[in-house]
Amino acid sequence: MEVVIVPDAKAGGELIAEAMAALVRRKPDALLGVATGSTPLPIYEALARKVGAGEVDASAARICQLDEYVGLPAGHPESYRAVVLREVVEPLGLTEASFMGPDGSAEDVVAACEAYDRALAEAGGVDLQLLGIGTDGHIGFNEPCSSLASRTRIKTLTEQTRVDNARFFDDDLEQVPHHVITQGIGTILDARHLVLLATGEGKAEAVAQTVEGPLSALVPASALQLHRHATVVVDEAAASKLKLADYFRHAYANKPSWQGL
Repeated sequence: MEVVIVPDAKAGGELIAEAMAALVRRKPDALLGVATGSTPLPIYEALARKVGAGEVDASAARICQLDEYVGLPAGHPESYRAVVLREVVEPLGLTEASFMGPDGSAEDVVAACEAYDRALAEAGGVDLQLLGIGTDGHIGFNEPCSSLASRTRIKTLTEQTRVDNARFFDDDLEQVPHHVITQGIGTILDARHLVLLATGEGKAEAVAQTVEGPLSALVPASALQLHRHATVVVDEAAASKLKLADYFRHAYANKPSWQGL
C-alpha cells in the first residue's frame, strides 16, 4: 500500500479531496463511499469548497454509506444516514436520490444487509471508499477478529468502540447502540480504491500494525495489504510509530506527478 505522511489533518483532507475531485472529473457518476466520525470532516469540507468554487461538478456523483447503527429511530440525528446527508450530501449540493445506505431500522436486519451488499454490486461497485481506523484497528465496524472475507452484516460493537462513540451521544454511553450494519472486509476490498485517513497520536499504534504488521484478523485494517490500490494518509502524529516513515516520505516525494494518489 502507499503511505502518505502529511503535516496535519487539514493537509490530509485537501489531498484526499483533490483525489476525489479528480476521480469525479474522469467519471462524473462515480460512486464514492464515505465514512463518518470526526476524522474525515476535513475531506468533506475541502471537497465542498471545490464544488462551490466550480473546480469540480459533482452533480452526477453518487454517495454510499460504509455502516449504520441498528435500532435508532428514523431521522435520529446520529444515525449515519442523517450524518452523511448533513455532512456530505447536502454540502455537495446533491439530493437524497444520489445516496445509498443500509436500513438500520429494518425488521429483518439480515435481509437488509444482504440487500445493501447486492445494491452496491448492482450499482457498478464503489469507485473510491474512504475509511477511518479505530484505536483497535477496526475499519467500518469490522471489530477485531472479523473475517477478512466478510460481507455486509450485523456486528456487535466492542465496549471500547461504544466508549469512543459516546461523544456523539452527549457522552451518554447508554444511548450508543450495541449493534450495527457494516460493510464487511470482503465488501470493502471490492472497492476500486481504498483511502484511509488517520490523524492523532492515538491512532499511531493501529496505523503501524495496519501498514507494517502481519496480515491478521486481530487488526482488521491490515486487510488493506491485500488490496491492489490502497492509500493510507496520516499526519505526523499518527505516523509516529512507523519504522519505515522515512522511506514513505522519500517514495512520495519522488512519485511522478501524473500518478496521483
